[in-house]
Amino acid sequence: MGPGEYLEIYDSHAHYDDKAFDSDRAWLLEKQLPLSGVRCVINMGTRLLTCASTVGLSDLNPYIFAAVGIHPEEIDDTLPENWLECLRVWLENGDAVAVGEIGLDYHWPDSAPRERQREVFAAQLALAKELNYPVCVHDRDAHQNVLALLREYRPQGVVHCFSGSAEMAREIVDLGMYIGIGGAVTFKNAKKILRVAESIPLDRLLLETDAPYMAPEPYRGKRCDSSLIPHTAAKIAELRGIATREVLEASNANIRRLFRLEGRVPRASAPSPLAY
Repeated sequence: MGPGEYLEIYDSHAHYDDKAFDSDRAWLLEKQLPLSGVRCVINMGTRLLTCASTVGLSDLNPYIFAAVGIHPEEIDDTLPENWLECLRVWLENGDAVAVGEIGLDYHWPDSAPRERQREVFAAQLALAKELNYPVCVHDRDAHQNVLALLREYRPQGVVHCFSGSAEMAREIVDLGMYIGIGGAVTFKNAKKILRVAESIPLDRLLLETDAPYMAPEPYRGKRCDSSLIPHTAAKIAELRGIATREVLEASNANIRRLFRLEGRVPRASAPSPLAY
């Protein structure tokens, strides 16, 4: 890094309305992250309540942009009949930049029935396509069904916290979508994600945290936040034999493009202390 240069950190997937941030959310979002060079965060809704809080965070913090959607783990009997219309209102009002976090999760035995998950996911894919918004897709142990619906609806968007094979990643890219990679790529037991990180086109990579979860090494097991993105970028750069800055800048450009943020992202107020 030369004199006067700093890292601009963009995070394509976070949950700052999570209770893990209740004790210091205002300080973190208003002071600490901007002073760490964090310039852009896409914050995810997961149910109607968190969609509302996510929109609120975006109203209070100019570098935070909201996504609104129903997460597969949040599909239950409390989901009101007009849930899709609620999402439509936020999107039509311009309160959000994406539909998310949506998708399928077959990992937990007490999750919503798979058919119901697919129904809710498909409805949100259709809404995103109708209103011309990108989607942020959750896929856990549901690769084939997720792929089938992505082939059917062909949305703009990203498969976040990608856990599939390099072959699946290529198909996602061929559909015109992006691959989201977070702290898991730094874990000592990482295997498949390493092959994905070194093989996907750089113009299809989005860096993410999934904060407060999935903190990269050497912070694994601790609360994650967007200032740790450079650790993930450094690992991907190592795998590809390029500079960390190149990975960061490529992801930042991809985030601006996918979420249509040109001219909307404020300049970071200070350099990141993580110099690579």
